[in-house]
Amino acid sequence: MVKVGKLVEEQKAAMEEEKEVNAEAAEELEEAEEASCNGSKKKVVPGIVYLGHVPPRFRPLHVRNLLSVYGEVGRVFFQAEDPFVRRKKKAAAAAGGKKGAKYSKDYTEGWVEFRDKRIAKRVAASLHNTPMGARKRSPFRYDLWNLKYLHRFTWSHLSEHLAFERQVRRQRLRAEVAQAKRETDFYLRNVEQGQRFLAADGDATRPNSSWTFTQRPTEQELRAQKGARPGGRERARLATVQDQARSNRGLLARIFGASLLAESRKEP
Repeated sequence: MVKVGKLVEEQKAAMEEEKEVNAEAAEELEEAEEASCNGSKKKVVPGIVYLGHVPPRFRPLHVRNLLSVYGEVGRVFFQAEDPFVRRKKKAAAAAGGKKGAKYSKDYTEGWVEFRDKRIAKRVAASLHNTPMGARKRSPFRYDLWNLKYLHRFTWSHLSEHLAFERQVRRQRLRAEVAQAKRETDFYLRNVEQGQRFLAADGDATRPNSSWTFTQRPTEQELRAQKGARPGGRERARLATVQDQARSNRGLLARIFGASLLAESRKEP
């Protein structure tokens, strides 16, 4: 099974490479046709390179300075990280004791436009999987370029894609707000209905009303009540003495037997 999976992955990779080669060949043919039609005047077509990895604190100015050495760089756009992910990072850092630290916005991916697509192809092919920083003191020295040339991809396609994502995000936000409003209205209706039911049943069934239950008094409470009456203390004392005598008789009967206890009673 492992071998079959590896073969399938290799076939997929080979198919992707063939597609890229065919796309490059088609573009080269188009360029050759345009050059033959226009003669010596060649039309410069811009090309876009996709940046799949953006290190922390890596800004569009950095990528412009690093890539402008190889050719003229036009527009640059970086996609900011999700606000929810940024809040989670802040919470984790605050839990670790870094409450006063300032957090800069990080990015997840980017697009770089070169004025000439041939330079864009050359840059993507030569710099892919190479260190981003050439100097030893560069903060991006241990990060690698993740570049890919986007065939037949223009900046208008990127603008349309970003506008579509913004529209989808707004629609999702509207749907979440509407769902929260429906849940709130449902909860308020249930609360009002419950209050009406309680008002119709009376005050006895209200949740804030107190419930009283009558219970039988205990033996100690009965003795205390009898002791509180006039002459009740003496009767209570006699009752306790009789209880002690009964317990003593039972104990003696268990120890010496019932016959010895009867003889002791007959003696004057």
